[in-house]
Amino acid sequence: MKTRILGKDLTVSALGLGCMGFSHAYGAPTKSEDVISLLRQAVTLGYTFFDTAEVYGTQENPHINEELVGKALAPYSKEVIISSKFGLRFDTDSGIYPYPLVPDSRPSTIKKSVEGSLKRLKRDHIDLYFQHRIDPNVSPEEVADTMSELMREGKITHWGISEANEEYLRRAHAVCPVTAVQNRYSMMARHYEPLFSVLEELHIGFVAFSPMANGFLTSKYGKGAKFDQQYDYRATMPQFTDEAIEKNRSLLDFLNDLAKEKNATPAQISLAWMLCKKPWIVPIPGTRKAERMKENASADDIILSQQEIDKIDEILDHMEMSEVFGGSKISPKT
Repeated sequence: MKTRILGKDLTVSALGLGCMGFSHAYGAPTKSEDVISLLRQAVTLGYTFFDTAEVYGTQENPHINEELVGKALAPYSKEVIISSKFGLRFDTDSGIYPYPLVPDSRPSTIKKSVEGSLKRLKRDHIDLYFQHRIDPNVSPEEVADTMSELMREGKITHWGISEANEEYLRRAHAVCPVTAVQNRYSMMARHYEPLFSVLEELHIGFVAFSPMANGFLTSKYGKGAKFDQQYDYRATMPQFTDEAIEKNRSLLDFLNDLAKEKNATPAQISLAWMLCKKPWIVPIPGTRKAERMKENASADDIILSQQEIDKIDEILDHMEMSEVFGGSKISPKT
């Protein structure tokens, strides 16, 4: 797989692997031995960038995703880049599912989190450490200052912000340069595109999570799709309802037509569209299947011209679409 540079100097594979789904939000957790096997297969396929977080887990083991990523990738510690995240917990007492999010980016919380993540990841530093969500009670300057301290201590080498906006990003970047933002981005969720000019100005990379709208843009889900009510967030996502499938028919037909034209799959077109848009965009699709990892990695070989990108964007701008899952709600708890 080709490589890309996030920020000024963090070299990663053109596509990363989002590891959340192995343990959280996409069905019952995958068996640990299978996760380890799949992660190691990903390395052989050319993935060098793996994304996890301290909260990707189960009620029985809230940190299992980091543990599995650490165990699986320990033999490749000099070959891979691992990103993890701090500053978030789930409000499991809310009675709401998916659980609302409770941001907490106090310096004391961050310092405790990084120690736990380092231990679970079996590493002496974290390559890219993301603030998982903005905490309205902590200034970006205070968070960035804590990141500077962690860098001086050698515990992290780069940092980023997930679901960043321009004001917060500029203020944080002025204190400690930000390497990447990790925001939701797909053909169905393009609301962060106005941020692109700011990223270019500041030389900050863009890590795209949910690049296929939680799997919807693979075009593999039709009416009547069923998801585990206990473990799978897709059971409540608006794009997977029968009504949404019908409303998104034109989008899926358009995607399938493009795929046929390029001798590709809808998933590959969804990824190639953003890869060809900017050289500093790195999508991190998740999957539990080796064949899907291979399929996604091949999206890097599909070339779309700027003219083709512009035409796709124009069509998307005027196409009817359903609502798409935009993330769990932020809890009023502090």
